[in-house]
Amino acid sequence: MRGEYKVPGGKLVAVDVETEDGRLSRVAVSGDFFLEPDDALEDIDGALLGMPETAGVAQLTTAVASVLGDDVTMVGFSPEAVAIAVRRALGHATGWGDHEFAVIHDGPESPAMQMAIDQVLAEELDEGRRGPTLRIWEWADPTVVIGSFQSLKNEIDPEGAEKHGITVVRRISGGGAMFIEPGNTITYSLTVPGSLVEGLSFERSYAFLDDWVLGALKDVGVNATYVPLNDIASPAGKIAGAAQKRLRGGAVLHHVTMAYDIDADKMLEVLRIGREKMSDKGTKSANKRVDPVRSQTGMSREAVIEAFKAHFRGLYRTVESTVTPQERARAEELAREKFSTPEWTARVP
Repeated sequence: MRGEYKVPGGKLVAVDVETEDGRLSRVAVSGDFFLEPDDALEDIDGALLGMPETAGVAQLTTAVASVLGDDVTMVGFSPEAVAIAVRRALGHATGWGDHEFAVIHDGPESPAMQMAIDQVLAEELDEGRRGPTLRIWEWADPTVVIGSFQSLKNEIDPEGAEKHGITVVRRISGGGAMFIEPGNTITYSLTVPGSLVEGLSFERSYAFLDDWVLGALKDVGVNATYVPLNDIASPAGKIAGAAQKRLRGGAVLHHVTMAYDIDADKMLEVLRIGREKMSDKGTKSANKRVDPVRSQTGMSREAVIEAFKAHFRGLYRTVESTVTPQERARAEELAREKFSTPEWTARVP
């Protein structure tokens, strides 16, 4: 059996394994990583021999790390990366290539419906009625989306929101506020099974699920990097922020909002802590617009999105899809009874 794991920003680790009586009887680690001294590779293979098939990532990581002395240098990979590749070889974890991804790019939706559709697609994956999905969002109205645990009064200036016709909604994932105007942001969701991020910490799963879009940004001329915990940045400053929710059944909802061309003055009138946040992200001036994607690519928002989708399709097996009538009916119910209600929006006052 063979498992592979591409370290975000690093190298590919592959592991071929055989098992006997519930334990690893043969292990061969390979990849395009760097390792010194050479014979450390034999030590890694040997450390995994005899490990139970049911061993988790933490147990396998500990086994590998235990045989690596201070003189061993690993470049582009880690004991954890080896452990994840072993878990994939044994069928306990999956890789991108094990799945077919539905790609959804429907028309504009209201803010409450966007929140509801995300929840429904994740629940449908949990129930086995839908596979992994990449969904590109189109916004019908200007909005601020606050994180599940943020204080409404601390984040939002109600006078600014009313002045600019901003609807405030709360999502099911944590993280910070997102200021949205139709046509000025690029937002997408990835809904994936827990097996795809099996063994990854929350921080590592952010980097892992954001890795494809770094390549997509490179395609359009933006040299972007992942910045822990949940940001994507370029030499021109922060480009995007991600948020994540893991459902009880194992589904992972990972969504990202990217600044294409933001009216920063308006944003600062609506978000109470916007000025401090922008300073923290390295933005020297909030005057006029924040346009890292538009200015660095010279491309229309629509063209950037099409390039993103093309990049994703080039990496993984995909099929065109849409929100089904049954999913839409459930989302409309959630939008009405949950995401549009003051009880949910102000659940943290």
